[in-house]
Amino acid sequence: MIQRQLAFASFTISGDKVQPAFWTKYFGVSPDIAITKGDPVRDPTGQNRALTRRTGVWGIDSTQHIQSDFLEPHLRHLVERLALPRADLRELVEQAGAGMRFFCYWDNEKGDRVPDVPDDIRAMMEAMGGTVEIDEYR
Repeated sequence: MIQRQLAFASFTISGDKVQPAFWTKYFGVSPDIAITKGDPVRDPTGQNRALTRRTGVWGIDSTQHIQSDFLEPHLRHLVERLALPRADLRELVEQAGAGMRFFCYWDNEKGDRVPDVPDDIRAMMEAMGGTVEIDEYR
């Protein structure tokens, strides 16, 4: 039986002009999610409406690579895999009219856990114009 992890993280670049192929080449990493604005979406209601993606997204996550209930190993893995920080990344994200973030899942059902985002990772993301967001579940 596989136990559900209490933490994981993802890195995404999102925005209307995000071109996933560019970011895949830039990072040299195959994405876990790659969406271009306007891509078709299957109508979940079965009404065959013409639905499209509202924005572009490129991203990777840590769930298949790191087994830990703490955020730090997940974030360190993403930093290493993407070779962050990168001097030109902020400018490229801004040119694409996009945003960049680490999105952290944090399960805290008992209310006794504190998210462990290292200060150096927070500072690095801020310097690159990105954010670190924590989605805590209780």
